[in-house]
Amino acid sequence: MATLSVPTLAGFASTVIFAASTLPMLIKAYRSHDLASYSLGNIVLGNLGNAVHSIYVYSMPPGPLWMLHTFYVVSTGLMLVWYLRYGLRRPTHTAAARMGGSPDAVSARALLASPHLR
Repeated sequence: MATLSVPTLAGFASTVIFAASTLPMLIKAYRSHDLASYSLGNIVLGNLGNAVHSIYVYSMPPGPLWMLHTFYVVSTGLMLVWYLRYGLRRPTHTAAARMGGSPDAVSARALLASPHLR
């Protein structure tokens, strides 16, 4: 049985770490369909960069880099599909409305009825 070298083990470990750091974003985007905070330009350029970088990565022998790059290709591809499907819609509620506003804020109606403003 062949043993893995330290660089190869580091490659596998970093692949798992990078994938784990990206999964919460993908899960949140999938569940919420709220991609308003993402930039279409950034997502498109990420996909373009991955496509060009694939020529280099897949010319190398299979290994951790292939797995990591494949994960990035799939994740940026999903983000592009979801952005085009859900991100172009206007949210039904603003972020402030979803958060319920500040608990200390006075409503506009209360301000208009205030005797101190007269």
